[in-house]
Amino acid sequence: MEKKNFLNLSLSELGVGTYLGDLDEKTSQGYREVIREAFKRGVNVVDTAIVYRYMKSERDVGAVVSEFGRENFVISTKGGYVPYDVELGVDPKDYFYENFINTGIINIQEMTSQGHYLGAKFIEWCFNKSLENMQTDYIDIYFLHNPEEQLNFFSREQFLKKLEECFYFLEEMVRVGKLKFYGLATWSGFRVSPSSRQYLSLAQIVKVAEKVAGKDHHMRFIQLPYNLGMTEAYTLKNQEINGEKLSTLEACERLNIYTYTSASIYQGRVIGRVHQKLKEFFHLERDIHVALQFVRSTPGVGTALVGMSKLYHLNENLELFERPKIDQSTFLKLFQ
Repeated sequence: MEKKNFLNLSLSELGVGTYLGDLDEKTSQGYREVIREAFKRGVNVVDTAIVYRYMKSERDVGAVVSEFGRENFVISTKGGYVPYDVELGVDPKDYFYENFINTGIINIQEMTSQGHYLGAKFIEWCFNKSLENMQTDYIDIYFLHNPEEQLNFFSREQFLKKLEECFYFLEEMVRVGKLKFYGLATWSGFRVSPSSRQYLSLAQIVKVAEKVAGKDHHMRFIQLPYNLGMTEAYTLKNQEINGEKLSTLEACERLNIYTYTSASIYQGRVIGRVHQKLKEFFHLERDIHVALQFVRSTPGVGTALVGMSKLYHLNENLELFERPKIDQSTFLKLFQ
């Protein structure tokens, strides 16, 4: 498994995602088995979030990481949506009021209808709960989860102010050794045109980080969907750096930001939909392998995240990573 060196991290080009799945023990066991086997075969990147499977995914990650040694993994998690701890068995509404409203952590007037919230006190609560869930004393990358959702309800000025507030907290976590880097995990923000309400400007976000911590800020990661059906990260020139129009992937390289791609196989929806000509182009037979080869061969992609809770999915994916990527000149022919 190829490793990519970025700042002081060495990251596998494939990462285990932990988003989907039931709340049962069978699913948890599946994730734990996949993370164990993936690690043995060179995969050290694992991505999760406090809301994935109502905290169960974070706990599954923590269980395996504690077996093999925390220092051997690059763990990312996320905060932004109001979480619920399913293992407590209490009423979700009671949990929400007891932990967030009665404590003053959340001002309900500033929460979106989808339960999204940005605020330093809230992110601090989520951050500390994630440390507890994963049985660790530090997080490698902490993502603000789909922050562009705030722009559907609040002004860009308010959004940037909240972002700055969260960045101050996250830089403090870096200072005290509880965090290495942070960033934004998005769905649409980096894939839409600048005229869209949910649009995120990387240059503007970096400017906020530099205001908080100068040129040595730790806002060094983003996560966004990229796959055969969602190519905007590479094809849409929606970012502007010093007057130059760039794609998000190009802008990240220019700004020294590492990119995780989520939905790398579109949550399995590529299966049965890959055209024969694409298979011939990549010299591959399986749809899943074509989809992954497309993502990993794209210039600027750091780590491709794939949700895997079954060993046969891991084995199938790893077969592709035993092959070399296609070279950049060949890849570019896809878009000519």
